[in-house]
Amino acid sequence: MSTYRAFEVTGARNFELVTREVPTPPAGHVRLRVESCGVCHSDVLAVEGLRADPAQPIVPGHEVVGVIDAVGEGVSTWHVGDRVGVGFLNGHCGECPPCRRGDFVNCASQPQTGTTTDGGYAEVLVARSSGLVRIPDGLSSVDAAPLLCAGLTTFSALRRLDARPGALVAIQGIGGLGHLGIQYAARLGFRVAAIARGREKEQLSVELGASHYIDSSAEDPGSALQKLGGADAVIATAASGSSMTPLVPGLAPRGHMVVVGVAPDPLSISTPELVLGTRTVSGSLTGSSIENEDNLDFSNRFGIRPMVETMPLAQAPEAYERMMSGQARFRVVLDMTD
Repeated sequence: MSTYRAFEVTGARNFELVTREVPTPPAGHVRLRVESCGVCHSDVLAVEGLRADPAQPIVPGHEVVGVIDAVGEGVSTWHVGDRVGVGFLNGHCGECPPCRRGDFVNCASQPQTGTTTDGGYAEVLVARSSGLVRIPDGLSSVDAAPLLCAGLTTFSALRRLDARPGALVAIQGIGGLGHLGIQYAARLGFRVAAIARGREKEQLSVELGASHYIDSSAEDPGSALQKLGGADAVIATAASGSSMTPLVPGLAPRGHMVVVGVAPDPLSISTPELVLGTRTVSGSLTGSSIENEDNLDFSNRFGIRPMVETMPLAQAPEAYERMMSGQARFRVVLDMTD
């Protein structure tokens, strides 16, 4: 094909289906024929105009799986026909100070897929070779897409914990991130407490691997965690600072809360809650491309899968609205083969 379809967005929620010429990948890049693209809450950065110049069109989407059909000059480790993924981080430069120290996640010159460079709401994607992730056999493109961002985010947060096998780890928010977090935590050998509002997600949480369920609308979640002996760690996935605030007192001595949900309101912490108990609160941003390969391999071997709803590319605006409504269970994926 000499042309392909893509959804561009300008301003706030102004989607337009366009036809583009198929580009030649520049040096250090590859071109993919997109097979699937997850619709993630972080797509708001592009779709809601929360970027430097919202008047410039951009193609959203950063949970992209496809097959390489062209490689640029200097690319030697990736080949036409490889099935690969591209996450939020589009590839590190390898030259800036963070990269020289091995901190590829915080590369100072790294495009953000679907936000500062075109993403996967399209039939074709061009990406840096340093940002590519190999997709293992046995993992479908639809299932792999959400694991590239939602999966990696929770998996990376859990791997950063200094917690023993059998330690109590709480997953707050049983949604697009949390339903994967429960699966990862259980398979990493932790005792899992799921925290959500209401009882409707209790049975699902148990089926996913939770040993305990806390209804935060019926009891204080921090007190509930202390009744269980205190949480060695909390992974906070809900996009609400106010819902995270009560969790800090639920940490055991030297407990660690890792925040992965980006909230518009602040997280409030009193200094005694941190000092008296030597507790820690930190943030965690996704992971590098090789860490994402570890994530996909772990997910494939232990049967970790996202719960998804699929829609065709032609319904990308509706897919975004479905995700934003909070009614999806739990990830929406654009299936280009549909």
